[in-house]
Amino acid sequence: MTRNTVQFDRNRSVLLVVDVQPDFMEGGALAAQNGSDVVPLIRRLMEADHFGLYVATQDWHPAGHISFASSHNGREPFEVIDLYGHDQVLWPDHCVQGGAGAALHRGLPLERFSAIIRKGEDPKADSYSGFKNNWNEAGERPPTGLAGYLRERGITDVFVAGLARDFCVKWTAEDAADEGFRTWYLWDLTRPVDSSSDDQVREDLEAKDVRIVDSADVASPRARSA
Repeated sequence: MTRNTVQFDRNRSVLLVVDVQPDFMEGGALAAQNGSDVVPLIRRLMEADHFGLYVATQDWHPAGHISFASSHNGREPFEVIDLYGHDQVLWPDHCVQGGAGAALHRGLPLERFSAIIRKGEDPKADSYSGFKNNWNEAGERPPTGLAGYLRERGITDVFVAGLARDFCVKWTAEDAADEGFRTWYLWDLTRPVDSSSDDQVREDLEAKDVRIVDSADVASPRARSA
C-alpha cells in the first residue's frame, strides 16, 4: 500500500465512522468479512482523541426498501438490476429502521459523536454514501446535509472508517473528496463485503485523490503537525 505523510490540523479534522452496525457484522443480515474486527480498533482511535470532531453514519432503511431483493419478485440477494439507469445490487433485508441490526454498535464510544447522519431513508433510492443518496427517479443524488455541517464546523480533513470497505465507506470517501475535503481512508479500520475487490477499491480511491493510510500513521507523533 502506498504510504502518505499524515499531517493535519486536529481542530479542523473529523473522524467519520460509517455504518458500524450489527447487520454488517458476523451473524448479521449483510455481513462484511470479519466486520466486528473494526469495533475495538475504531474505539481505540476515538478514545485517543486525535480529531476535533466525531460523526457517524447509520444505514436506516424502511421496510420494503427498493434495494432489498425481497422487494422484487423472483430476484435473489446480490443480483444486480438496472435502477434509474444505474446498477443496483439487490441486498438481503438489512438495517431496517428500529431493528437491533440497525443500531450503532454499542462497542463504540457513542457519546463522542457530535452528529449521526441517517441514510437510506428514501424507500425508492439506495444510499451508500454519507454525503449523498444514490440516484433517484429524477436522476439526482440528493445530499444528506453532511457536507454543509462539516463546512460550518470548519472541517478541512475527513478521515473515513467503517463498513463496508467496498461500498459505503468507499462511496463516502469519494464524495468527501468531490466535496473538496482533503480525504484520508483508514484502510485497516474497514472490512469488505468482497475482499477480491480490494485492488479496484484502492485504484478508484486514488483516482479521486483519496489518501489511503492506516490508523497507526494517524497516531504517529509526526502526525497533526499541519
